[in-house]
Parts: sequence; C-alpha cells; structure tokens
Amino acid sequence: MYNFAANVVKIFLSLFGRIKVFQKENLPKSGGYVIACTHTGWVDILWLGVSVMPTQVHYMAKKELFEKGPLRWLMRKLNAFPVDRENPGPSVIKVPRRLLAEDKVVGIFPSGTRTSEEVPLKRGAVTIAGHSKVPIIPAAYVGPNNFGDLFKRTKPRIIFGEPIYLPKGMSRKEGMEVMMEQLNNELHDLPTKISDK
Repeated sequence: MYNFAANVVKIFLSLFGRIKVFQKENLPKSGGYVIACTHTGWVDILWLGVSVMPTQVHYMAKKELFEKGPLRWLMRKLNAFPVDRENPGPSVIKVPRRLLAEDKVVGIFPSGTRTSEEVPLKRGAVTIAGHSKVPIIPAAYVGPNNFGDLFKRTKPRIIFGEPIYLPKGMSRKEGMEVMMEQLNNELHDLPTKISDK
C-alpha cells in the first residue's frame, strides 16, 4: 500500500513541477535513522516521502488523525503512528525505537506544527535518536505548501544535511543537548542553502 500510494503521490505532485533534491548522499545507506524536517504545510510531508523512495518513512503523527475509521486505516497503511502531543509520556518513544531497531526510518517534524515562523523545536527527534543511538538527518523543504501554491507552480526543493550523531565522551543528557543545538542550527541554515538554487 505504501509504495503504491507513494508512486501515485509522486505522479500527482509532478504534474505541478518536479522536486529538486540536494545532498541526498547524506542519507545513510544502511541502518535506521531519524529524518527531522521543517514543516510549513501538508505538501512537505508528501514530497519528503517521495524524495527518499524507495526507502519508506514511518511518520510520527498527531493522535487526532487516527480518531476516525477511514482516516485511521489510511494513516496506518501509510506507515504513520500516533502520538499524544498534549501528554507525551515515556511510551511515546517505544514505537519509534522499535522501528529504528528494525533498521527503519522514522520521520519527525520537530516544530510540532505547520508554520513558517521560527518556533522552539520539540525534543522528540533528539530524544528518540539519542536513546536509539541512531543519527538524525536534518532536512529542509522549500516550495509549495498547499493547493494554491501547487497551482502557482512554485518549485519544490528539499535538502538533506549531514547526519547528527550522539557525541561520544559525554553523558547522554549532555550529548542530547549538543544534538539539539546542532539540529536547531541545521534546520535554520539549510533553507538558505537552496533559496537561490
């Protein structure tokens, strides 16, 4: 279902312009990892999934999207799993940690909501990657965010930063603080690297 849906989405979105992908070589060739991407609309979710094909992304999504039967069925078929953003307990990292242990890819939007403003990043991506001892791949999307933008044929672009690892030689808590700072800097800087390309 995922591969079929991803190819349908790719064909649909390509009608409005093909995506240009930068630095895809930064994606690990093996093992699980977390992709932490900027989030400004619903289109970035789709293009992110298309840009890493044939790799499948398991998206962390707000639990409200799983409350109605048909949408819940679709979300699960598309490899999404629910998270309670209002009450994130310890159990919230169990599913992504299991996926990463199975060498799968977990997609997270650290801003926690769709916005073009700079907002403090939520710590989920760093917490999950730090405890799972896998890298975070920062990613930035620049392009159409909604149907209006698609019809304007705004060019979509996505860039992948270098992997961010839990530093060695320091406690996990200290290491995750370093990762958090690196991720924040990368998600701030990456869009500027493709703004003129």
